[in-house]
Amino acid sequence: MIVKYNGHEPVIGAGTRIFPGAFVIGEVTLGKRVNIWYNAVVRADMASITIQDDTNVQDGAVIHTNTGKATTIGRNVTIGHKAIIHAATIEDEALIGMGAIILDGAIVKRQALVAAGSLVPSGKVVPSRMLVMGNPFRIVRELTEAEIESIRQNADDYVRMAAESE
Repeated sequence: MIVKYNGHEPVIGAGTRIFPGAFVIGEVTLGKRVNIWYNAVVRADMASITIQDDTNVQDGAVIHTNTGKATTIGRNVTIGHKAIIHAATIEDEALIGMGAIILDGAIVKRQALVAAGSLVPSGKVVPSRMLVMGNPFRIVRELTEAEIESIRQNADDYVRMAAESE
């Protein structure tokens, strides 16, 4: 459901899919072929949210902001089931695992992978091309080229699945 809030109506790019039970609220800009899956919430009531092309926000995920603190999500990003992104920045081709939490002012750099259930505290930075896990997160190792390609493929698969859905 697309909801206008405080004079702001979401802007939805071509080919974008918002599945039943999902909410996109307020000052949200969704790029092309973004897919917001069942029961996800993208709520920009305190600052803006931008989600760029070919990104997927999976079932039950929550994308939110804080007063004066926007959320920005890059291209070809996967936000896993029930993940929470709160007033943070996720750069291109990153993967946020299921149930992970990314807090205010945190930055997940390009092609990084935050493992399922991990916590990235406020203001922390996950370096590019790194696998991180834990609560709070710790760097485990650098991702392989095959793992980075898998992140890209996952984003592509979700764009395809969204396009094939009735």
